Amino acid sequence: MKKIISPLLLVFATLLISACTKPDNYPGPDSTFQGRIIDKTTNANFLTETAGMQVMLEELSWSATPTPQYIPSKNDGTYEDSKLFKGHYRVTPTQGAFWPVTGEELDISGVTSKDFTVTPYLQIKNLTSSLSGTTLTLKFNIAAPITAGLPNVLDVKPFVNTTEFVGSGATISQYSDPNQVNINSAWSDAIASTTYTLTVTNLKSGRTFYARVGARVDDSYKKYNYSQVIKVDVP
Repeated sequence: MKKIISPLLLVFATLLISACTKPDNYPGPDSTFQGRIIDKTTNANFLTETAGMQVMLEELSWSATPTPQYIPSKNDGTYEDSKLFKGHYRVTPTQGAFWPVTGEELDISGVTSKDFTVTPYLQIKNLTSSLSGTTLTLKFNIAAPITAGLPNVLDVKPFVNTTEFVGSGATISQYSDPNQVNINSAWSDAIASTTYTLTVTNLKSGRTFYARVGARVDDSYKKYNYSQVIKVDVP
């Protein structure tokens, strides 16, 4: 009897599992969300580096308290994700060197574009560069579009790389780290009126470098506000 029942139970279990298994007919993530992060003070793309800021998405189609997902910025201040599910989202630029902004709700379907405008904590002004032999000198001022409530200014620093992808996450440390100037102070007229000088020595002869300077405040993310990238041809 036991030998007869066991095969019958096996067939019954197989039929039960098959009945409970349904094909996954939900469409895959085939929507694209893209856009620019714009600097309110210049109306140009925000000066950043690769992953220097994030666009946070919260899909409200499924939950009032969804788990966020993030799109990292590109070095040119744009962002794009081509593998999103169609739905209703709250979207917020975050984790960058700018004043916090309120998220916006929108529908993402097909190819959806959205630009966001943010205000930087700091600006690099009046940047000049000069090359003497293998020594690069960078001079500049710092400005703050909003001073009320501005976190303490931490430091200024040069960033140097052999490609145009240059910033805190892409720099040659021997040219950057020793030349950091610590400020560690609340914003003041003294900071605003100072012309900062950063000197990068012993650049390799016969090479092309890309350089920029950055300044940052002591907020949650401690990201840098950057200058434009300059090209340096060392003879």
